Amino acid sequence: MANTYRVGIAGCGSIARLHAQGYQGVDQVEIVAIADPVRESVDRFGEEFGVERRYEDYRQMFDEEALDIISICTWHKLHAPMTIAACARRPKAVLCEKPMATNLGECDQMLVAAQRNQVKLAVAHQRRFNPAWVKARDLVAEGAIGQVRQVTAIGGQGLLNDCSHLLDMMRFVMGDPQLVWIMGNVERKTDRYERDVRIEDRSVGVMQFDNGAVGQLLQELGGANYQGGIFYVTDGTLELNEQQVRLLSGSSGGWQELPGAGEDPSVGQARELVAWIEGEAEHRGQAQNARAAVEIIMGIYESARRHEVVSAPLRTMASPLEVMIEDGDLPVERPGRYDVRAMLLKGEAMEGKHNG
Repeated sequence: MANTYRVGIAGCGSIARLHAQGYQGVDQVEIVAIADPVRESVDRFGEEFGVERRYEDYRQMFDEEALDIISICTWHKLHAPMTIAACARRPKAVLCEKPMATNLGECDQMLVAAQRNQVKLAVAHQRRFNPAWVKARDLVAEGAIGQVRQVTAIGGQGLLNDCSHLLDMMRFVMGDPQLVWIMGNVERKTDRYERDVRIEDRSVGVMQFDNGAVGQLLQELGGANYQGGIFYVTDGTLELNEQQVRLLSGSSGGWQELPGAGEDPSVGQARELVAWIEGEAEHRGQAQNARAAVEIIMGIYESARRHEVVSAPLRTMASPLEVMIEDGDLPVERPGRYDVRAMLLKGEAMEGKHNG
């Protein structure tokens, strides 16, 4: 008889619904408990997904429910402390939302907590399970279009948010090469936040990976952003989004469209988590890959802070953006704090302090 794994979800906001839908698509798991300090959120979520055990204190849920899998679906600042708390209860696996954390020091604390408690830690870069992205990765791995020489992506809403997916995409499609060096710059003239984390107005990063490819990321620059990118390869061009791969090569005779077809990414993410627990497969979203995306982001900030090319591995564990702001190197010229995700807040709240 197959094992059934008890799942608890901490944070009952919009992203938690993707986690819940993923778990509901896998027979071996059952969502048994949820937690959120906002009563309205936890009750609405519980009714929607049929979960009776509801908590306002996530630690109480961790202590009382004997959970096998814990999803951390809260805002960025809470990923590290809540993941560490979850690992301390020794579930079989923790699935934390992206970005993994707000700096490399937090990422490493999460990895240590998982290792010392023998917990499998994954981060929800669920687009690694997107059929179009998997098709693109397969094309590159097979050598069907030659070697990747350059990749360009355009993002928005700060490096830690959308752009963490884009940087993860670059590595995933190319088979997860390691960062060699990075050069970047940022602009922050407004008091801009995203989910209660200070972010830049605009940024650019150019990086080289150890497979020889050069990546370029433009944030709030260069046109409309989307979850995909353009890969320039030795035998043509590969253009990727969440729906399809478009391929132009010496043998294609024009643009060839390859639509993605397959399992919902959230279901695939949950299914592979179970397979990882049972020793059948490594999880493609395991935390080391998510840390690599954060390292690139921090590398862009560090290059801007130090005005130089930065080599990997980075040695600055704090967020260089926060250091620049605190040191007065990025003075706000247009005062007035605002959060680009304020629409996610509940009730009368207009600033952060919400974790669902």
